Amino acid sequence: MMKFLLAPDSFKGSLTAKEAAGAMQKAIKKIWPEAETVILPMADGGEGTVQSLVDATDGYLVTEQVMNPLMQVVMAEYGVLGDQKTAVIEMAAASGIQFVAGEAKNPLITTTYGTGQLIKAALDRGIRKIIIGVGGSATNDGGAGMAEALGVRFLNKDGRPIARGGGSLSELVEIDVFGIDPRLAESEIIIASDVTNPLVGEIGASAVFAPQKGATPAMVRQLDDNLRHYAAVIKATLGKDIADKAGAGAAGGLGGGLLAFTQASIEKGIELVIRITGLMEKSKAADYVLTGEGGIDFQTQYGKTPMGVAQAAKKANPETTVIALGGYVGEGIDSLYEKGIDSIFGILPAAMPLEKALLSAAANVERSTENIVRLIRVNRRSR
Repeated sequence: MMKFLLAPDSFKGSLTAKEAAGAMQKAIKKIWPEAETVILPMADGGEGTVQSLVDATDGYLVTEQVMNPLMQVVMAEYGVLGDQKTAVIEMAAASGIQFVAGEAKNPLITTTYGTGQLIKAALDRGIRKIIIGVGGSATNDGGAGMAEALGVRFLNKDGRPIARGGGSLSELVEIDVFGIDPRLAESEIIIASDVTNPLVGEIGASAVFAPQKGATPAMVRQLDDNLRHYAAVIKATLGKDIADKAGAGAAGGLGGGLLAFTQASIEKGIELVIRITGLMEKSKAADYVLTGEGGIDFQTQYGKTPMGVAQAAKKANPETTVIALGGYVGEGIDSLYEKGIDSIFGILPAAMPLEKALLSAAANVERSTENIVRLIRVNRRSR
């Protein structure tokens, strides 16, 4: 019996990974009813990771009231996986760039406090293993807000708490960890990130990421100096040197804060998702693996879902064929064929406005998959 493994990422703004896989499955069953299909929603640690892992493991979503980067009340979701022991949090759900716009963008004052609240909520639920995706942040506070929500106090020379945000870290004199949530000591924190930037310096959190969060050149220098000072106080207080640690610069230094104040480790997002979903084991018997996401181009080779899926599937079963579908197909895809993807298809039938493309994504995925499967079946008959 022919077996298809359907392992796409979300098509941003239009389809979740599960919905994309469902459209693929519908097309396959139309053309090849007896074919076996296995749906395995995927992600790379960025947006959509919570939903994909919840869907892939039969978990569920939890909604909590938290503070956004500007300390305004919002509702944010995190996921509990099917094992009932693991939570997955996207820091952007509480501390993301979507909460600030225009003149509100100011990494001197934005805070990761809400992300800390989500971690605390997971701990309150009895969870002791937490995966944190760190993309899409609006912050540059080194994770100080996150740590404060978990009981750490950041004090100035007068012994008073400093204001939240990366702009106030220059006032930091003392870090009081006496009140830190004791449950963190018995919890495993995994940072899902492909970012290898250190906390400070020319390729640090402030220099590379702060401008897109509203920082001027002068603010970038100020934020970098402040994070350097912050790292020095952490080293003096906790004995942990995070200034130049690879990945510490993720999400405006949230990576560094998690490394400093929790039992955290860093893992590449796509590798983490592949492991949790059991992709390699499920690929062993697959004749065809269908993957994809909103866009495929030369950047796909750098830790994006279709490439991660292709390489894992080929490692598990060198004979399997990997086919990728994209909302658009950009430049430089030739290199992808050398690294595990066998064929790439764009799903749009014609040039169309973005809004129309987003609305018709499911139909486009289904139609493209149908055409691919028709070709596969004809080819097998001709053998």
